[in-house]
Amino acid sequence: MNPELDRLRRRPDLEAPGLVAVDAADRLILDESASVREALGAGEVCVIGDAYGALTLGAALAGAREIRVHQDALTGERALAANARDLSLADTYRSLPLAAELVSGTRVVLMRLPRSLDQLDDIAAVLAAHAAPEVTVFAGGRLKHMSLAMNEVLSRRFAHVDVTHARQKSRVLVARGPHDGADPSPRCDTHDGVTVCAYGGAFAATSIDIGTRLLLEHLPAPPSAAAAIDMACGTGVVAAVWATRHPGSRVIASDQSAIAVASARATAVANGVDDRVEVVRDDLLGARPDGSADLIALNPPFHSGAAVTDRIAPRMFADAARVLRPGGELWTVWNSSLGYRSALERTVGPTRQVARNAKFTLTASTRR
Repeated sequence: MNPELDRLRRRPDLEAPGLVAVDAADRLILDESASVREALGAGEVCVIGDAYGALTLGAALAGAREIRVHQDALTGERALAANARDLSLADTYRSLPLAAELVSGTRVVLMRLPRSLDQLDDIAAVLAAHAAPEVTVFAGGRLKHMSLAMNEVLSRRFAHVDVTHARQKSRVLVARGPHDGADPSPRCDTHDGVTVCAYGGAFAATSIDIGTRLLLEHLPAPPSAAAAIDMACGTGVVAAVWATRHPGSRVIASDQSAIAVASARATAVANGVDDRVEVVRDDLLGARPDGSADLIALNPPFHSGAAVTDRIAPRMFADAARVLRPGGELWTVWNSSLGYRSALERTVGPTRQVARNAKFTLTASTRR
């Protein structure tokens, strides 16, 4: 394995002891696919789900060019770009959405297995529909995140699914013979008059999680003529409800996940509010100017990839505080055991409890 991969970093995502940019599963995928990739020309390798660039840059270091890449997380795209610049490989790949252009004619796919079976089916469907008939898919992951159901999902779209030997608690599924391909469409369900649409892998799928339900029960009205922001919007439920309840408001729904952005747009369309809900893909609220918002709603995640961490929410609080005008409010719902109130007080300003149930707390923090 090329030692250059040891130089990879996670930034702009969290960097901390125990959080790595390349792992044993990345290395195993590259090793298992190496002999097949040797015979390929430019534009015949596709990479899906590359966390921070290990698969893309590992293939590039071995000679692959015109690599097509899809990463759900915007932080992953930016980490790949930074790592590619560090290794002088920025011209070896291009980032694309999960659609026909990504996989059309590709002969080898290097993929990290997603934890969501629906997401895996969406990816497999696109590959089966548009990749070359002779495509070979090398889909790997850590054993603790893999299940036999993943083999079954791939078998719906591929005639042959083989399993490699495990190495360093990692394994690769090798799929060949694509069939029954399709372009994914969102799944939709209606709850209390609100239609929720989700592509595979969206948080909570087409349901409304307990924390978001608590937020919706107490959701404040946006100030007149001012945009409210649904930060880390997921499927865009909060944005859709805001726009539905308050027809004169305009809402921004923001998330770094491509799946979340596509889901939120579908949710807005399904509820007839897509003309008043602007959905954007952004890392935190990086594209929003300082002091430009009066109201932000947030249900912060507590994981970075597969790693559980309490370091994400404080970064989100800080960026929300930057974007809020003095006197603006951040409404945050959080698992009560996490004890975020002191962090909200320090970072945003005076914080009051709005509501609480058996598991979650909803607070409103006023920007100093």
